[in-house]
Amino acid sequence: MSTRIVWLRRDLRLSDNPALTHAAARCERLLILYIHAPDEEAPWAPGGASRWWLHHSLERLSDALRDAGSELVIRRGPSLEVLRECIDATGADAVCWNRLYDPATRERDGRIKQALRDDGVETRSFNAALLAEPWTVETGSGGPYRVFTPFWKAIREDIGALSPAPVPTLPPPPDIPSEPLASLELLPTLNWADDFSRHWTPGADGARQRLDGFLTDSLEHYADGRDIPSQDLTSGLSPHLHFGEIGPREVLAATRATSSDDGRTRSAKNADKFLSEVAWREFAHHLLFHFPHTTEAVMNPRFRQFSWDGNAQDLDAWQRGRTGIPIVDAGMRQLWRTGWMHNRVRMIVGSLLTKNLRHHWLEGARWFWDTLVDADLANNTLGWQWIAGCGADAAPYFRIFNPVSQGEKFDADGDYVRRFVPELARLPNRYVHAPWSAPADVLRAAALRLGHDYPLPIVDLKASRQAALAAYDAVKG
Repeated sequence: MSTRIVWLRRDLRLSDNPALTHAAARCERLLILYIHAPDEEAPWAPGGASRWWLHHSLERLSDALRDAGSELVIRRGPSLEVLRECIDATGADAVCWNRLYDPATRERDGRIKQALRDDGVETRSFNAALLAEPWTVETGSGGPYRVFTPFWKAIREDIGALSPAPVPTLPPPPDIPSEPLASLELLPTLNWADDFSRHWTPGADGARQRLDGFLTDSLEHYADGRDIPSQDLTSGLSPHLHFGEIGPREVLAATRATSSDDGRTRSAKNADKFLSEVAWREFAHHLLFHFPHTTEAVMNPRFRQFSWDGNAQDLDAWQRGRTGIPIVDAGMRQLWRTGWMHNRVRMIVGSLLTKNLRHHWLEGARWFWDTLVDADLANNTLGWQWIAGCGADAAPYFRIFNPVSQGEKFDADGDYVRRFVPELARLPNRYVHAPWSAPADVLRAAALRLGHDYPLPIVDLKASRQAALAAYDAVKG
């Protein structure tokens, strides 16, 4: 009786899962295996928020497989050792998986593929995570892209013919024991993540519900509303995409269907904008594949000698949402409370950290890595190097976001700030983004004592901007 193994990683779904579809059609028994080996992803092993999500995603996947007449077998690594044990126990003659693109997992997967082939075991890998794999897209001169717009132009026509595959019929599983999910100890021991479940539903069903809700309720307002943090007009699909609970082909197909259903074109502009944001994820993986050193080092060599000058006290205030700058604090508290932060606000808080406070971008990247449910190495690396001005297609270093004017523009009524910084709830709109500018009588009416109920700013925005520009002048050449 032929047996195959599907090794799941960040592809925790049954639909449009090419490794699963391929294996299911070619065997009589199918072992669906998840191996927990976080050390193999070092130095970027999953952070706390990611582990919370992973626990619940595996739980939902196990339920879905049981309903489909199969089961999820969970083991702990090392991955090659576990795979060999499972091959010996089941007599499997083939192992299939979907590709990952992070430097550590790419190197690990290459070693495992060669080792299993040396053992006489067939191995096959597939693309489940991207619309265009990094090595399939190149510039006219044959190199990788470093700028998003031409990258998007290069892939957008080719992805038009992509369509997702349905859930396959699954052969029965072999009789092999599984470790209990709880033994992975993924959930936080503190109550930090207790509120996450109020905001998120991990798993493929949760991903589909979020996509359907976004396409029905928010897509037609996306292009104009995606920068307004108080409005729920972004898709919220990033953690689902990271864990592979939904695939980009499924997102692409559903979005295009929605924008053209019944001859309607009302959402065409918004659909194009949304799909360009999905393509930023593709671009991030393209860059990480071709420039793997950027997880730890700058892409722009000028910044190798840049004078990062942050101090631990300011970093702590930034992490805790106690900088005294309202929209920054609102974003950092949203992150801590929900495991996510609005993208516009991510740029604002990142600019303050790397430019006004002059902390190394890796300080921000590591904090986001531990606290974001959508922490993704490619996206995180691109995002932080972009805002710090030291990466590919980066915001120029001299572009320093003014958090007050950004708040006034994108949170004009202060709804976002008031939601996450309730100390400022009674301030008039005019002062909610700069409470230090409010007259004494306004502060009294708002029952607000600066320096007591809410901190004074930890940094002078104007002076720190000038200091950052001076530091940049010293290295720009």
